[in-house]
Amino acid sequence: MRYVPNLLSAARLLAAPYVFLLLASARYREALVWMFIIGATDGLDGYIARRFDAVSKLGAYLDPVADKVLLSGGFLTLGLMGVIPAWLVWLVLGRDAVILLFAIVILTFTNHRREFPPSLAGKLSTAFQILYILLVTAAGAGLIAHEFPGFAQWVVVAVTGWSSVDYARRAFSRQG
Repeated sequence: MRYVPNLLSAARLLAAPYVFLLLASARYREALVWMFIIGATDGLDGYIARRFDAVSKLGAYLDPVADKVLLSGGFLTLGLMGVIPAWLVWLVLGRDAVILLFAIVILTFTNHRREFPPSLAGKLSTAFQILYILLVTAAGAGLIAHEFPGFAQWVVVAVTGWSSVDYARRAFSRQG
């Protein structure tokens, strides 16, 4: 059981290109099925890690990397296909790039390491971004009205903006 969470995270990472291919091929129903499978394994790996004390340093890095690759790749693929607006892709990916840049600068130019655990704003941003990708995919599959993801995109904009400001505030505060 000790290695199962890491194997599940690695499997999600390996499944990412296939999901992107499904999205790029407009095979939205299949992509949606895979997204739900991947989402279930994401929850399962965390549960197993905590329940069976199988938490590892590798898993602490692998799990969020797999999540970020899937989410960013989903936005990028749908943006390149013209399914979602390019400016929204830039906003979401730009936020992540700025956070990564801040982390690199802080690690490079300071003598101490700051922890930046996910904030409520960051978690909500990620949750709404995931929900938006699922809604866009469901709309592409004809399972929901195309107008609903349009409304959801503005929620993503608001929460992504809020989390960007929150992370910047935390990066520049002494409490970090």
